[in-house]
Amino acid sequence: QVQLVESGGGLVQAGGSLRLSCAASGKIDSINTMGWYRQAPGKQRELVARITSGADTNYADSVKGRFTISRDNAKNTMYLQMNSLKPEDTAVYYCNAIALWSYYWGQGTQVTVSS
Repeated sequence: QVQLVESGGGLVQAGGSLRLSCAASGKIDSINTMGWYRQAPGKQRELVARITSGADTNYADSVKGRFTISRDNAKNTMYLQMNSLKPEDTAVYYCNAIALWSYYWGQGTQVTVSS
């Protein structure tokens, strides 16, 4: 009922920036909280940032001051602006949405930060 598609990943040098986008479709009016997660090889998927319908935000300590999450409801799109990227930020980044009583996930987009 909710489809999520991420884009904007790629290869960037340490200290560089990327902007990820997540386009939502389907039963979008039912979406409450949205967020970005990431998963590196051999590691558990972790929350990077989340944003509610009321624009309240929450960030992992490791990205505070460097990443900014936002959403444009008119465009049905969520963004993650990533600045001052570090090699440890390398992971597959996933878009997540909570709608009604279900969690929805995008397919993921690879972010690789080289040193």
